[in-house]
Amino acid sequence: MATLTLAELFAEHEMWLTVERGLAANSLAAYKRDLQRYREFLHERKIADARAVGEETVADYVEYLGRLTVADDAHLAPASIARGLVAVRSFHRFCASEGLLDRDPSEQVGAPRVPQGIPKALDEPEVAAILRTVVGDDPRAQRDRAILEVLYATGVRISELVGLDLSDIDFEDGLARVLGKGDKERVVPMGRAARAELRRYCGDGRLALRSARVARRDADAVFLNARGGRLTRQGCWQLVRRAGERAGLGERLSPHVFRHSCATHMLDHGADIRVVQELLGHASVSTTQVYTKVSPERLRAVYESAHPRAKL
Repeated sequence: MATLTLAELFAEHEMWLTVERGLAANSLAAYKRDLQRYREFLHERKIADARAVGEETVADYVEYLGRLTVADDAHLAPASIARGLVAVRSFHRFCASEGLLDRDPSEQVGAPRVPQGIPKALDEPEVAAILRTVVGDDPRAQRDRAILEVLYATGVRISELVGLDLSDIDFEDGLARVLGKGDKERVVPMGRAARAELRRYCGDGRLALRSARVARRDADAVFLNARGGRLTRQGCWQLVRRAGERAGLGERLSPHVFRHSCATHMLDHGADIRVVQELLGHASVSTTQVYTKVSPERLRAVYESAHPRAKL
């Protein structure tokens, strides 16, 4: 069995995540952050040999994450702790499967239960109000209207939206090709409203934002920032949040809320769950099923309209 230092084992695992598993950049960065925290935990306990890590060490680490405080003295959420354990398991499982360690000490360690929250979708009047908040005809207003319309029309993730290139858009058929998690490609339709705003922005506002100094890799980007480069995730997030504040929603609005709302409203209007699954790029239909939970108001409305004795 090869005898590698902890640092060498972590480096081997990172290479495996990159080359063998082909993780997307965002997923790889999340693994690196979680494993860096694990490395610091082992260092504090003076554990320099991976063979000295036992099941109790990993269990202690999970407890440590539960006590850990981060920004504003808040504790890590159960989902963050569970994600941290997933990264640790990935590391130890890799070492065991490659024969770099005798066993996987994380195999039997349980993660905290993660409560399944119901996505808080906007209602349709709220969406309409948000889409009306962007006024004016300057390049940034055109861009922001197109972004809001496309987010709601397609349910794409924020990373998928800012990653769009002009070559990904088919205006004639109203389709967009997006690159999702794990570099999986899918095609999503756009309705007339989104297509019209996007066409207008690309034919006018985008040309005004485009800069001759922009990097070649950003030359084909659909959504541009004020300097002519590709709009970042953070920039997109901020403009969506500002639209929510103008609509009186406070901090409720984020790009992901548009994704929730798109799925919820489609299912409310009778879309097949498999179609919504394909639209959102979910690997499993069970992930999409969370959107099928209806509000008490909708439940009562459907009941009263459908049950023969509801109104007697």
